[in-house]
Amino acid sequence: MVTINPAMVIGPLLQPTLNTSAAAILNIINGGQTFPNMSFGWINVKDVANAHIQAFEVPSANGRYCLVERVVHYSEVVKILRELYPQLQLPEKCADDKPFEPTFQVSKEKTKTLGIEFIPLEVSLKETVESLKEKKFVNF
Repeated sequence: MVTINPAMVIGPLLQPTLNTSAAAILNIINGGQTFPNMSFGWINVKDVANAHIQAFEVPSANGRYCLVERVVHYSEVVKILRELYPQLQLPEKCADDKPFEPTFQVSKEKTKTLGIEFIPLEVSLKETVESLKEKKFVNF
């Protein structure tokens, strides 16, 4: 048995509705005053699709595959978005005054045995924002 366990899946939306992961990005770019004090793993939807195909086609595939390109705090997501879209009014501060929640690590070694080359978070975030614009969830 093979199991694919993706983190927060972002990238281009195929469906006309908003999903949970894309909504997390939309909340940041759509005038939110603060960002959550949370860290998440992020993965591109195209990597998830590729992992499913490879898990089926690679004879040695077995067990659980955790799909995470990178784990970052929301502050890092905001920083990347600010670099990609300097015209946006992005949140400047965290939702609480507590120390930032720590990030954690997820090993990529097993997933790499499927031949997955992860799409960088910066690319995934840009694809997500462009898709949100294309689907008319945001207008700028």
